Amino acid sequence: MTSPHQPGAAPPPGCPAHAAPPQQYAPAQPDAQTPVKLYGPDFAADPHRIYAHLRQYGALAPVEIAPEVTAMLVTDYRAALDLLHDDATWSKDSREWMTTVPPDSPVMPMLMWRPNIFYADGPAHVRYRDVVVDSFKLVEPHELRARVQRATDSLIQRFGAHGEVDLIADYARLIPLLMFNNLFGLPDSYSDRLISAIGGMLDGNSPEEAAAANEAYTGYIMELVGAKKAQRGPDLTSWFMDHPHALNDEELIHNVILTMGAGNEPLANLIGNALARMLSDDRYYNTLSGGALTAHDAINEVLWNDPPLTNYSAHYPVRDVFFHGTWVRKGQLVMVSYAAANSQFDTTARTGPGSGGGSHLSWAAGPHACPVKRHALLIATTAIERLTAWLSDIELAVDPATLQWRNGAFHRALVALPARFTPITPDQAGATPWHNRDSAPTSSTRSAATSTGRQPASAR
Repeated sequence: MTSPHQPGAAPPPGCPAHAAPPQQYAPAQPDAQTPVKLYGPDFAADPHRIYAHLRQYGALAPVEIAPEVTAMLVTDYRAALDLLHDDATWSKDSREWMTTVPPDSPVMPMLMWRPNIFYADGPAHVRYRDVVVDSFKLVEPHELRARVQRATDSLIQRFGAHGEVDLIADYARLIPLLMFNNLFGLPDSYSDRLISAIGGMLDGNSPEEAAAANEAYTGYIMELVGAKKAQRGPDLTSWFMDHPHALNDEELIHNVILTMGAGNEPLANLIGNALARMLSDDRYYNTLSGGALTAHDAINEVLWNDPPLTNYSAHYPVRDVFFHGTWVRKGQLVMVSYAAANSQFDTTARTGPGSGGGSHLSWAAGPHACPVKRHALLIATTAIERLTAWLSDIELAVDPATLQWRNGAFHRALVALPARFTPITPDQAGATPWHNRDSAPTSSTRSAATSTGRQPASAR
């Protein structure tokens, strides 16, 4: 629960609202040490060990999300729900916080205020959310599934004859890019531009490379908006433009940028993490005796255990508050750890056949919960099912224990997912991704396991 600090009351020892200068961070507890880093190889390799340590601080813990950029991280499930549902105490507006952080900080693209659904409060947020929700309602599920099938088939055509693939670089990361390029109304010929631009923003090796990629992405969006101003179509950009809430040009551009970006990295990570689970665990393969787990189960396990966006929901209290045992000063950055909060539940209650998904926080909750999670789930499920149906004997090409995770405080994402399979070609007998695209391929019983071997999820 939250309560405002009474001006006449003596602050508790170590209260960050009173003991620290305006632009410095004070630990939540008097004996707290240096904030725990949520980046670097140790965190990427085993984040749940870090979360277990952070719980020693209570419901909130001091963390560093980038060099010299600190925050409070909510690791408790109940506290996370209280924060996410309380939009009277907690604001999404980051402009005050931005004055305390170097403008070139690597986390700024994820936290910098813009006039869009992520960073707005009150009526402005409702207005932006209505535009996004109402526009996505016009995307029919059967049509979306058909679009995903066409996109996945086009990717499988690229590597199907090779017999090997990196399922992150050549599949999981490309599906959302192809999908959103299509849904927002540009032809497939523009897909490579979007792939190159967003890829550069995510993996730029230098500030110059990242800046160039950001400029390319902005140019792509500007060209998209210009094309739709000239001629509308049955696409999200046109529907954003024609919505009764009448977004101005700045609002339109930033909500398109946000929707594309928010639907991109998390969705790619969801597909990649789910494929990693399926290829590392024999429970996910059909057997003659039946009982195998499905793509839905793999996605459910990922959303509970390795959420594609692990720590986010950035909020800033509008006044000094005493929140679940910790004083938080006005304007201080507080984030929610979906992964840490989810892990408080017993494993048997959240995974496995018939679990239904439960109440994990991977889509957030409250007024800022993901507005299009059904579309994301349909895309991820269809992409995984399509791949494993066409390439029924696909398996990991490396030991699952050697898979590496990307560095970063916000996401849970694999560096690569090498896999191998029996090559397929367009001239072979039977259905292939090169034809009969509108009909689903027939799943086959998986062949005997080969030398790589597999480990159950519980062993990893």
